[in-house]
Amino acid sequence: MPSFLDLGVPARLASVLTASGKTEPFPIQRDTLPDALAGRDVLGRGRTGSGKTIAFALPLVARLSGAGAAARTSGRPRGLVLAPTRELATQIAATIKPLADASGLTVTTVFGGVSQKPQEQALRAGVDIVVACPGRLEDLMKQGVVRLDRIEITVLDEADHMADLGFLPGVTRILAATPQGGQRMLFSATLDRGVDTLVRRFLQDEVLHEVDEASVPQGVMTHRVFVVPSAEEKTELVRHLAGGRGRRILFTRTKHQAKKLAKQLTASGIPAVDLHGNLGQNARERNLAAFSAAPDAGGVRVLVATDVAARGVHVDDVELVVHVDPPMEHKAYLHRSGRTARAGAEGTVVTVALDAQRRDVSDLLKKAQISVPLEAVTPGAPAVSALVGDLAPTVKPTIVAQPVQGGSRGGSGNGSGRGGSGNGSRAGGAQGAPARAGAPRSRAGSGAGYGAAKGSGYSSVYSTASGSGNGSGGRATDGGAPARGRRRGGRGNGGGASTARPAAR
Repeated sequence: MPSFLDLGVPARLASVLTASGKTEPFPIQRDTLPDALAGRDVLGRGRTGSGKTIAFALPLVARLSGAGAAARTSGRPRGLVLAPTRELATQIAATIKPLADASGLTVTTVFGGVSQKPQEQALRAGVDIVVACPGRLEDLMKQGVVRLDRIEITVLDEADHMADLGFLPGVTRILAATPQGGQRMLFSATLDRGVDTLVRRFLQDEVLHEVDEASVPQGVMTHRVFVVPSAEEKTELVRHLAGGRGRRILFTRTKHQAKKLAKQLTASGIPAVDLHGNLGQNARERNLAAFSAAPDAGGVRVLVATDVAARGVHVDDVELVVHVDPPMEHKAYLHRSGRTARAGAEGTVVTVALDAQRRDVSDLLKKAQISVPLEAVTPGAPAVSALVGDLAPTVKPTIVAQPVQGGSRGGSGNGSGRGGSGNGSRAGGAQGAPARAGAPRSRAGSGAGYGAAKGSGYSSVYSTASGSGNGSGGRATDGGAPARGRRRGGRGNGGGASTARPAAR
């Protein structure tokens, strides 16, 4: 079997791969690297997890560095990778960065959902390679922050998914802004739905490399379908499937369901994080980091996600994927399932269905070219227990009690205050600020207050807290000078208890 060096990969880049445990090229890499390193346009298709990112990252870095390196120019990168989602863009950049570092190149990401300012600053400082989602990149192009007239190599990853998401018009405009004659590589798990239009217009004398069948092969992946008669039994079955010791991803159809299920699992002693489109970028990264980390290092074993995680989220050793809600179409099934059994590892995919969904699930599997029986089970059936294996220790919700304080409005009567963000152990209370010297007077008053605080943590589960306190105050003097309290109400003590779900750390 040829090595990366045999395929023409520069020694410094091959050393980076070796240091990370990548010593033998995967089939998609063996097939595409000689052509891509030679500067040819490449059209590559391989199943998810087949190693496509390394297949385009190596020629991208190799051809922009060394003798071909040019001076860095503000707002004018030389390499561009387009990806459909923030998660995929982030992971692509993480793969490229060590290779770029070894070659003296710089990499930055560009996508929406986060502040634009850091991206502007990185581009204006000058960057060699940009990994971008089409929407934010077009915004920056229109604002004049970035120009693509010096792009030498353009890569489209998951091109069919960009077509599914409606990004093709933007992708077309972006590619049209890059110089003709530059190298272009297009990689995807499938090549359909408008991708042919991009190929015909923008790739020249391209070489096609196809690895694996159109569907996810079953050699390293076991598919199961568990059928239950009622929604209540489905809930219990999903909880059992989530309770094992290995990593598992549970897919739901909607953002609300993902958030709700993560919350329910955490409350039942199975720490879980959610991933969906309503989360801000910081929350997404935090939850993915928790899922990627070992449990004894603060990580969690369960990720509950919508299809935003069906592509581009690569976490090692995901032993189980559960379709809590069967997807609407077979491509979503294949890409969800591809989060397990990656890079030659083994994994299991379970679809949970109600009796009423039998026909729909059968049709879905037929289109996905998956042939498995539909198994009628109960949540505690031997087949389910054998699949789940040993259960992980439960992490029960904890109750934290401690004094709390917050803002209150006094006078006489009742007041309420609102706490900030925290871990669920602080809340708005009823403690007024102490009187401050130098002001004309302070207003006397007494009052009781209460408040609620949102808990933060990997679980994205909201915690609630309550506190109460009484305050009384009057005139205060300092060296004969009247004093005035900073807030209405004098100084008081607040006390209370807060209740929080575990932060799933």
